[in-house]
Amino acid sequence: MRVFRALAAGLSLLLPASVAAADFPDRPIRLIVPFPAGGPNDLIARVIGQRMSELTRQPVVIDNRGGQGGVLGTDVVAKAKPDGYTIAIASAGALAISPSMEKVAYDPLNDLQAITLVAKVPEMLVVASNVPARNMGELVALARAQPGKLNFASSGPGSLPHLAGELLKLTAKIDIVHVPYRGAAPAVNDLLGHQVQMVFLDLPVILPQIKAGALRAIAIGAPERAPTAMDVPTTAEVGMPDLLAENWYGMVAPGGTPAAVVAALNRIATEAMRDPTVKEKLASQGATLIGDSPEHFHGFIGTEIEKWAKVIKDAGVTTEK
Repeated sequence: MRVFRALAAGLSLLLPASVAAADFPDRPIRLIVPFPAGGPNDLIARVIGQRMSELTRQPVVIDNRGGQGGVLGTDVVAKAKPDGYTIAIASAGALAISPSMEKVAYDPLNDLQAITLVAKVPEMLVVASNVPARNMGELVALARAQPGKLNFASSGPGSLPHLAGELLKLTAKIDIVHVPYRGAAPAVNDLLGHQVQMVFLDLPVILPQIKAGALRAIAIGAPERAPTAMDVPTTAEVGMPDLLAENWYGMVAPGGTPAAVVAALNRIATEAMRDPTVKEKLASQGATLIGDSPEHFHGFIGTEIEKWAKVIKDAGVTTEK
């Protein structure tokens, strides 16, 4: 009997990954959110994770691991066992920007396995109510007339709002000054208080102030207008097609995760995203659900790394800036 068991155990190691993953998942999945609870990354993960749990009949346990702009939680996944039971929904910052801004312990394209691009959230350029510019043309003209006098806020050095502002400077050839904050909330507060003049931020963060007339929307950095702000033109419509700035969130697993497990996670996640309730909840937050293949998402990450690395280099951005 002992010999039989030993042979059986040995044979199990030789089974192809597709057979080993046939019953995946058969225990709880840990879904890491690389930010504190309550933010957009957390909301997206909880809504999709709940539906994934219903589909698999296995718990999807949310594990908030905030720190370093999403890098710390993403690094936890990169170092986890590659069995598909530790995954993350990580942001553009951790996957495409931080590797060019600072030395991170993981390579997004090799130490992480792309599963699917989950959602995109467009960045909206807004100005304070006391800024005498009602459209992009007027804002650019104002900045050129007063070089170095206008400020743009961000949620922190190296954040997507920061790089979106730098991309605006490069695209429009204007001189505006970066003022970093510790998060979006204090940046919006000073914008409302007229301490800074403009900011790029995730649409859901500033939509209430836009609707209330406290902030003036100039353009949205997405290929199409946002359903929740259809009167705001895209950057392409105002003559700046290269000024695209969208935050995005993607599901990743540790590098080396078996292909059959990756395929199963992709199928479960994309099915969850097709659920009408999931779509409705996240659309109300300004998120557009995507759902693509692991191969396409891997290529997308590579393209985004190249894009923002160029902006960082051309603008001379550092973590101290």
